[in-house]
Amino acid sequence: MKILLVYPEFPDTFWSFKHALKFIFKKASTPPLGLLTVAAMLPEEWEKKLVDINVSSLSDKELVWADFVFISAMAIQKDSVLDVISRCKEKGIPIVAGGPLFTTGYQDYPDIDYLVLNEAELTLPEFLEDLRNGHPQRIYTSDKWADIKTTPIPLWNLVNFKNYASLAIQYSRGCPFNCEFCDITLLCGHAPRTKDTNQIVTELESIYRRGWKEGVFFVDDNFIGNKKKLKDKVLPAIAGWLKQKKHPYTFITQASIELSDDEELMQKMVAAGFDTVFVGIETPNAESLDECNKFQNRNRDLLASVKKIQHSGLQVQGGFIVGFDNDPLSIFETQIRFIQNSGIVTAMVGLLNALPSTKLYKRLEKEQRLLKDTTGDNTDFSINFIPKMNHDALIKGYKQILDTVYSPRFFYDRVKTFLREYMPQNHVARFRCRSLGALFKSIVLLGIVGKERFHYWRLFFWTMFSRPRLLPMAVTFAIYGFHFRKIAEKYV
Repeated sequence: MKILLVYPEFPDTFWSFKHALKFIFKKASTPPLGLLTVAAMLPEEWEKKLVDINVSSLSDKELVWADFVFISAMAIQKDSVLDVISRCKEKGIPIVAGGPLFTTGYQDYPDIDYLVLNEAELTLPEFLEDLRNGHPQRIYTSDKWADIKTTPIPLWNLVNFKNYASLAIQYSRGCPFNCEFCDITLLCGHAPRTKDTNQIVTELESIYRRGWKEGVFFVDDNFIGNKKKLKDKVLPAIAGWLKQKKHPYTFITQASIELSDDEELMQKMVAAGFDTVFVGIETPNAESLDECNKFQNRNRDLLASVKKIQHSGLQVQGGFIVGFDNDPLSIFETQIRFIQNSGIVTAMVGLLNALPSTKLYKRLEKEQRLLKDTTGDNTDFSINFIPKMNHDALIKGYKQILDTVYSPRFFYDRVKTFLREYMPQNHVARFRCRSLGALFKSIVLLGIVGKERFHYWRLFFWTMFSRPRLLPMAVTFAIYGFHFRKIAEKYV
């Protein structure tokens, strides 16, 4: 059996880092962890190939080679998904699809032959058994949650590491919270399910032995869902492995804001090589946090919480949303002020959209406020419901945020705020600007011909004399800023 695993293309967004990746001569941020894990669950004797369309185009020769095409995707990839489906149908190649896009919206894809939904650990074996017996069903679903201690190591030999800026590892699934707009609990449940400590160390060892030398992204939606296990077992084991290997990696992950309440946990994360954490801050407006059930962000000084995490040695990347029913007209200035004061360099600001099957989607449907399906991109000025705020005012205010926080003056001021307050550990303050080529390219594109050249050199020399260990980080942030501005200019 010949299996072609296809990962559809992401559009060019803030999240793609497309313009930043060019500085380090990479084609995509991370390889498709889900498809590589599914590949490891398929019979060993089957032939397997992976085409990540973010890295290389999908050729007719590859399609004709395949007995089946396996697709996994998120909502933002749907345009590319439709193109892949069309090409497969044209050539008569059966499609097996799974992942978030299809699990919550499989009704929209009548041309797909087999839908293996929910978690592959549960539904893929049933499909494979039926396929062996000659009577596969069209849809496989499960209302149970998988034991991810049984999840195999991804089939890394299917990818060329040189194309990617980082690799991805998953330690846990599920989130204990219940944010109205989020589909994580729908897809992965409330109770955090974790892998064993030995599994994580083995997965790290697997990429180390294959020669990986860049960063690693723990893709957990809330890495700190089980704090006790992290502190007692997992983080000490990772720290010990890193020390033994002389700290080959730094790690990035995602966590909720109450990380700031646990000094020991932050210290152990930093000791285990974590230097960056993405936090869903969403909004400083208390009424909007109440509205979306973001109770973990309530009754706290969000700005102080961010500062506390950054002082511990963890850079905070932040997610922000505008468009809540309770957002006042002042929310745009409030968001700008918070982002600037926080020193959150990577501030991802998006419009609220209702993802299929979420509590928000069901509420808006009941209120007859839904307009259309979401594009999956909350930064493209599309919104799939009727907002309480005047639509034109909302779009204008959102443009104001993007035009401000990604402008050279505001962006570089924010970088300086962060670098002034950041307290990295010795092994974390490594050379983060990936190559001398990236440095020279930044000097040419940002320091000589770029509109931000004055801000670039002011930051460069300030960092060189004030915090010289962080100069590579400053250059990396300047490259990020270039990408953010390119995307903002395209939209605004």
